[in-house]
Amino acid sequence: MDWSAWHEQYDVADSTLARRLRAVQEHVRQALDGAPAGELNVVSLCAGEGRDLLEVLADHPRRDDVRALLVELDPRNAAVARRAAASAGLHRVEVVTGDASLLDHYATLVPAHLVLACGIFGNITAADIERTVAACDQLCRSDGTVIWTRHREAPDLVPQICAWFEERGFELRWLSPADAGFGVGVQRFTGTQQPLQRGVRLFEFVGYDVLRGDRPG
Repeated sequence: MDWSAWHEQYDVADSTLARRLRAVQEHVRQALDGAPAGELNVVSLCAGEGRDLLEVLADHPRRDDVRALLVELDPRNAAVARRAAASAGLHRVEVVTGDASLLDHYATLVPAHLVLACGIFGNITAADIERTVAACDQLCRSDGTVIWTRHREAPDLVPQICAWFEERGFELRWLSPADAGFGVGVQRFTGTQQPLQRGVRLFEFVGYDVLRGDRPG
C-alpha cells in the first residue's frame, strides 16, 4: 500500500475519507473548545499528513496553547505534515518520523488532553486494537478526549471497540451513525491516568488491504 497516495482520497469532495475527515475535524474542534484554560497537549498516532489536527489548529483561537506531537512512519507523509505546520505558523507542533506503536515516543507529552487514533483500527488485528485501547489510559489525562476511527463493514468491530473503551473508564460522547459509511468515536476519559510503560509496542500496522481488502481504516 502506498500510504502517501492513499491521502489523495481526502481531496475528493464526497469520498468516504473526506467525509470522515470532516467528522474528525469537527470533534477535534469541539475538544479544543471545551478544554481547560492553559497549555493543551495533543498526541496523534499514525498521524499521516496531520490533516485532522493541523487544518483545525491553523485558525483555531487556542492554537498557541497547543503543544502537539504527531508520529508517522511514512517519511513522505511526515514531511507533508511538517510543511503544513510550518506554513500555518504552528511552531509548537512536532512531527516525528517513527513507529507510532511504540509508547516511548509519547513520553514528553503525556498525559494529553486530546489523543488521536485515526486510521489505525482498520489496519491492525482485533487483539492489537484491544491492546491499543487498553493503553489509552497511559496517553490520555483524566477528563481528556480520545478520537478514533474504524470502518463499519464486516466484521463490524465498532460496538466491541466502544465496549473495550468503556471497560477502561472511557465514556462514549459521540459515535457516527452506523450508515455513515465510516466509524468515528469520541471518548472522554473518566478514570485515572496511568504511568507510561516504556519499551512497549502496541500494534503491528498490517494494512486494511491485507486484513480485509480495500477499506479505509
